[in-house]
Amino acid sequence: MASRPGAGFGPLPDVEGLTIRSLLDGGAREHPDRVFSIFPESHHILTWTELREAGSRVSARLSAAGVPGGAGVGILMGNGRTALELFLGCMYAGRVTTTFNPLAGLETLAYVIAHSGVTQLYTDEAHADLAESAVKLSGSELPLQKIDKDSGLPAPVSERAEKSRPPDPGDDALLVYTSGTTGRPKGVIHTHASLLAGGANTVSAHRLERDDRALCVLPLCHINGQVVTVIAPLVSRSSVVLPSRFSTSNFWEWIVTEGCTWFSVVPTMLSYLLGLDDAPRSAGENKLAHVRFGRSASAPLAPAVHRAFVERFGIPLVETMGVTEAAAQILSNPLDPAVQRIGSPGRACGNEVRIGEPGTPEDATSREGEIEVYGPNIMRAYLNDEPATRKAFTADGWYRTGDLGRMDPDGFVFVTGRRKELIIKGGENISPREIDDVLYRFPGILEAAAIGVPDPEYGEEIAACVVAVAGVRVDERALRDFCVDTLGSFKSPRFFHFLDALPKGPSGKIQRLKLSGAVSRRAWQDP
Repeated sequence: MASRPGAGFGPLPDVEGLTIRSLLDGGAREHPDRVFSIFPESHHILTWTELREAGSRVSARLSAAGVPGGAGVGILMGNGRTALELFLGCMYAGRVTTTFNPLAGLETLAYVIAHSGVTQLYTDEAHADLAESAVKLSGSELPLQKIDKDSGLPAPVSERAEKSRPPDPGDDALLVYTSGTTGRPKGVIHTHASLLAGGANTVSAHRLERDDRALCVLPLCHINGQVVTVIAPLVSRSSVVLPSRFSTSNFWEWIVTEGCTWFSVVPTMLSYLLGLDDAPRSAGENKLAHVRFGRSASAPLAPAVHRAFVERFGIPLVETMGVTEAAAQILSNPLDPAVQRIGSPGRACGNEVRIGEPGTPEDATSREGEIEVYGPNIMRAYLNDEPATRKAFTADGWYRTGDLGRMDPDGFVFVTGRRKELIIKGGENISPREIDDVLYRFPGILEAAAIGVPDPEYGEEIAACVVAVAGVRVDERALRDFCVDTLGSFKSPRFFHFLDALPKGPSGKIQRLKLSGAVSRRAWQDP
């Protein structure tokens, strides 16, 4: 059974034939003085005209530096005005914006810098030492440009720079690397067409209009921050508030002061916000009355966290699902809470989704299989990795996400886990997500992740890694009994490990496989 696009969502914007450049130029012509971006910490703003002019400056600088059209330009810096200007400006100039994650680690950074083949690397003061070390370790002689993150990109010294050729929709626009938790990171190539299709999917799913304003607290080195809260406002002719990073203490102040009508976060951020004592209690106080919805993605949202957030703040919460290779969003719940499925990231919007399982009729429902997606938002390829690109697609052209799930008769998908994260105990497949959801229901749990650990009798046993709310002591025996009562003894964790934090990727997603490797088998103790 395939979930068809568009059911229960807004109209899908027509972005066919458009590019980042044509969108910026068109927006600057239509409403030159409208605000596109606000930077709350530096108090800078960028209008559509100023953003288009920034794109022209980037184009001129790259031409003056001899960077040819289609070449990659690297960005290793925190969120800010300069990062935004470079992110959009390189694509505006017909070059390939290439984003690097500062949290990836030195060896990984050195690898992706060498693998990407970028011709320039831009960094800020906070990441300059890291950038220099990574370039040196990569063995390349890459020019490194250090620029203040809040000042924007200055005009080139030379005034003789040739104008860049406007890009075509099918030209490469963005190179972004996957987290590489199971091996070397892969470079995902998106064209202008696939990026804008991803942005259009977000606009349709959330019914974004020109008066909307997003709060982007996710990094611009990750596909969620890039497409959902930058490209989607570009497509919808709206605006975005872009602080340097997520801050629990400043989150609601930014929402209220800057008039944000929606926000995009990850589940761990919702847990942190729920832990605040002095946050606005509900939208009924009018402080949050202008907020239409919050959006959660990048990792499964525990139903207990979902319900607690809505009850606490009175803001509708929309769970979604996206992947880097599909320009972020592939599934979304509708905005109307009455037709949402809590525990599901929703149904297809702007692309098609199906549950793939060889030999099973396509119209079957409620069976488990790999989640596959097809649409104009799918990546062009993995950079310099034809075997991985072939492996990522089915024979009939559907992208294989690696996530397992099932689909109900209404097209809502329920994610049951990842193939590489399944716990296989005594020959039975157990979804870690099912156990996570139960752990989150126990009072005092801030973060939780179930993993498999080696066991001589069953092959694998279940271990639970949990983080308690600050100042709260979780009773392990009570937690164990709660799991047994809810899950039964076979699916309940045998081992519990209390940690200060769980390892996460750049988007805030808990990295279960990295967690398994970080905690040695000797750490587990029998009850």
